Amino acid sequence: MANLKDVAKIAGVTPTTVSRVINMRGSLSKKTIDRVHSAMQELHYQPNAMARSLQGKKSQLIGLIFPTIATPFYGEITHAIESKLFSLGYKVILCDSENNPIKEREYLTMLMANQVDGIITSSHNKQVEEYENSHLAIVAFDRYLADGIPIISSDNLTGGKLAVAYLHEQGCRKIALIAGSSDTKSPTQNRLLGYQNKMLELNLTPLIHYLIRENALKDKRESIVQLLKSTTIDGIFCTDDLTAIMVKDVAAELNLSDIQVIGYDGTQMIQNYFPSLPTIVQPIEALADLIVDILIKKIEDDTFQPNDTYVLPVTLKS
Repeated sequence: MANLKDVAKIAGVTPTTVSRVINMRGSLSKKTIDRVHSAMQELHYQPNAMARSLQGKKSQLIGLIFPTIATPFYGEITHAIESKLFSLGYKVILCDSENNPIKEREYLTMLMANQVDGIITSSHNKQVEEYENSHLAIVAFDRYLADGIPIISSDNLTGGKLAVAYLHEQGCRKIALIAGSSDTKSPTQNRLLGYQNKMLELNLTPLIHYLIRENALKDKRESIVQLLKSTTIDGIFCTDDLTAIMVKDVAAELNLSDIQVIGYDGTQMIQNYFPSLPTIVQPIEALADLIVDILIKKIEDDTFQPNDTYVLPVTLKS
């Protein structure tokens, strides 16, 4: 197996220079960097991240733990985060917890064992206590993990109010909320609070319908069918775009096409493929930039004290 000295010999530089290229330390010419990278590729040399971390150097690895990467929103934000980190010289280990506390704990243990420099997570189950005892740099997106771990989110409270206000402007007066049930502390719960506050402000009666997150799609669809068959509704606020699309499809099947529907997230994919769907747009690129910026500051500056929460504005796309 090739070692650092072998790379230095092929590249025509000293082992110290190879180390500086790997660790991105000091001022190096592009020619030198290219020669070292070329030699590494020729010898199939891979720096040992664990060894580097044991030597007190950064592993240049970041762990991402998200509840799923199968939905457009999580797919787009993880892509944005990975791209930003890569541009800063970091590689990503992506973990899909599927909202499973066992998977989440095992992924967290694996990331710690691999000496990652930091963790970005949007997946949290109440049974996972390891976050509270971790000495790693950790940033949370849309989740409360433990005291001292900063939370970054969009303005879910305003988003809920904007959604109700839009439906009200369309003439809706019997406005329902369809959301996934959750018993964790999360800023996303403020979408419900925003809905309730705006409904009360407009002297309207709230109607909240919860979908069980773990249920299969056909069960969620059937739950929506039963709601629309049993309740008189003229407007529906869904707390994610995929549910909104399903609601519009079910309403069309039941000849209830007059029902107004608005979603939440506003990913580029949804806007491209379902441009007629009104939605509350989260600033995905800005969220990713802020998440990475806070994490890197925590990694590189032991004295950095982040805020408890950071909230970015949302917009209405009608």
